[in-house]
Amino acid sequence: MKLNLGCGSQILPGYCNVDKFGAPDLVWDLECLPWPWDDNAAEEVLLSHVLEHLGRDPDGFVAIIKELYRVCRNGALLKIIVPHPRHDTFLIDPTHVRAITAATMEMFSRRLNLEWWNLAAANTPLALMHGVDFEMVSAVSILDEPYQSLYRDGKLTAQQVHEKERSLNNVVLQIEMTLRAVK
Repeated sequence: MKLNLGCGSQILPGYCNVDKFGAPDLVWDLECLPWPWDDNAAEEVLLSHVLEHLGRDPDGFVAIIKELYRVCRNGALLKIIVPHPRHDTFLIDPTHVRAITAATMEMFSRRLNLEWWNLAAANTPLALMHGVDFEMVSAVSILDEPYQSLYRDGKLTAQQVHEKERSLNNVVLQIEMTLRAVK
């Protein structure tokens, strides 16, 4: 099964399209747990501009990650698209309850948690604490204009873009991540 969670009006063929509004295949509030799917039922889950709306408090957010892990089978792909937390599209929406970055999602990697543990790093080992394991497959920052054109035309280096991303608003429009469930 493929799940398109928080689909809004983006109904995708071949997916179970889920939202609490509109006319999806299944009307469901994703903060209402447990979800109506069996353990290990999903081979792919898409959350496009959804995860930043879920789990207002840390326990609620972690519960949603645990539920994602429960419904994913081993090797399932989790595709997450979120607005960059320093972009106006994130900042202006009062329904956004938390910033999501690639580093946020890497906190749910058992492999990284063990590395941090061995280094005595201060990172919170969320995967170990909550019995989940998602490995980052890819994370891509989608640049907003004019930075996209400047980078494409060779007028900005990757290092310059990275420096601007860390110090300026509205450089990166969104972050597109793919994670793999490890069970």
